[in-house]
Order: sequence, then C-alpha cells, then structure tokens
Amino acid sequence: MKLEIGKIPNDLLDKLLSHCKESRRAEVLSQPKVGEDCAVIDFSQDLCVITTDPITGADDEIGTLGVHISCNDLASAGAEPVGLVVTVLAPENTELDTLDRLMQQINEAAAELKADIIGGHTEITDAVNRIVLSITAIGKVKREQLVTTQGAKPGDAVILTKYAATEGTAILAYLFEQELTREFGEAFVESSKKLLGSISVVPEGLLASRYGVNAMHDVTEGGVLGASWEIHAASGYGVEIDKKRIPILEETRRICQFLSLDPLRLISSGCMLITTPNGPELIRILHESNIKASIIGEVTFGSACVLKDDDEAINITAPEADELYKARKMKGLV
Repeated sequence: MKLEIGKIPNDLLDKLLSHCKESRRAEVLSQPKVGEDCAVIDFSQDLCVITTDPITGADDEIGTLGVHISCNDLASAGAEPVGLVVTVLAPENTELDTLDRLMQQINEAAAELKADIIGGHTEITDAVNRIVLSITAIGKVKREQLVTTQGAKPGDAVILTKYAATEGTAILAYLFEQELTREFGEAFVESSKKLLGSISVVPEGLLASRYGVNAMHDVTEGGVLGASWEIHAASGYGVEIDKKRIPILEETRRICQFLSLDPLRLISSGCMLITTPNGPELIRILHESNIKASIIGEVTFGSACVLKDDDEAINITAPEADELYKARKMKGLV
C-alpha cells in the first residue's frame, strides 16, 4: 500500500502507534494517540535531560540506530532514558510496510532500554528522497550524578568502553555487502552486520555516573579521535591518547583496510569515553558487569589533544568529515 503526500491518515497512524501502547515507566503519565500533541512526565526530584538527533543513510536498521544514538547522548550525562518523541519524514510512495518495520524497530529498541515512546509526528513529504528519522530523548538523573563532557580534569585516566568503530563497521557491512562478501565471505559480513546489536552505551553510562566520574562522551561522528578532541575542547585541558591501547575488532580492521578508511575516525556509537581519577577501579567495576573497558590515555595540563604512536606524537585537530562520509561518496550516495 503506497502512501500519499501529507500527514499519515488517522486510521493508519493509529495502527502504527499500536506498537507503542505498552507503558514501561511509572513517570510517563500519557501515551501517544491520535489527536494528542503533548506528553506528560512526572520527574519528582530528578533532573530532566533532553537530547535530539536526526538520522538518515542507514535504512536497514534506521529505527534501531535512531533510538540508541539518542539514548547514548542521555547516558553520557548519566541520565536514564524515560521517553522518546519520534518524528518520521518519509518520501512520496513509501510503502506502509516500510513504516511498520520502522516502528517495530523503534519500539523494540526502546523496550530494550525500558523507555516509552511518548509522542511524535509521521509524514509523507516530497521534501525528502529517503526516510529521515529524528528522535528527541528525555531522561532523568539524580542531581549529584549529572556528568558533562567539560568536566575532565588533569590526572584523569581516559577510558574507552568496548571497541572503536563498532557502528561504522556494521554500517559498512550493509553498505558494501556485495564487495565485502566477495572479499571475506558471507559469514564474515553477516557477523559484521550484527555489531549493530551492541551500539548502546546506556549500561556503562549509568554505571559510571553512579560510581562517580568527571566526564563522559559517547563516540559518534569523527570516531575515537574526534571524541577525544571534543573532550579536550570542552574541558580546556590536554588529552593524550595512546594509539596502541585503543581496542579494535578484527572485523573493523579488515573492512577499514579493504576500503582504505581510518577506524579511529569512523563513526563509533557503541563505545564511550570516560575520564576519572581512578581508572583501574572503574575498569574493575565495568568488567564485573561484563562491560569491556580499556585505559587508552590521560588528561593533562597541556593545550592540545595528542595521539601517541611509538615515539611519534600527532596533534589531533577538530573532527573533519567522518570516514563514513568518504565511504558513502565511494557508493555515490553523496
């Protein structure tokens, strides 16, 4: 069934919203429904944290990615996801089944994080040529557990959770499926795609905020090096990163080498940078919760962000175009 330009008809919208009827949070006092424009959340003594992110260019798992990318931002502040406001702009002639799959993905990812979908907007428009998904995520955090990117202090260890470029690896596996299958085989490509299932950093963000840390920053566009520079820029202190200590999956190494991309500048949702004065203790706590984490550097009194590799030290500059942008240019998508 192809949909016409304009707002989704109410009967079809009601069907799509049926995926989001189950309430998982006591704080959520309203549910999305036709004709209801506002959500109501009771936060009592907690701080409310809000973030928003659009996503395009990953149609296969756009719903899953959209939820996790937004909620990862909340986790970087130490905030627990509570509600999501979802806006979907879809091109003319979009099939109803496409939107149905999208809403299923969104709801399943939200359920994984115990967050409610609390409202939004869905529209068919000739202003876009592929689906644009924008999610505003609302979370809560105890006042004393709020964490910022700018809080890094000299002497802090810089911790990276999980692996660099996990998200980028999975997206590249979808984007270059045929080329990578010819080079590495179907099993390799399928295992790389499944890395999208590990792009949430909510568990480590909430755990670290309860432990007490100085700064957290989820790693997205610009990769690990871009995120390191952003901590440096936000805090005003130097950051030194040891290249050899950055964990990278074999799938990532092989795909990036094949495509001539830098994994350290590849989009990396699924890992988080954390700074803390007691790195080994936080590493122990994270490992006890089965969250891989590695100390990859330190915050200094310096005035630059530096990547150390053997005896060489290279200044990291402001994030340039993400390596995924280069990959999409190879495919003629930009």
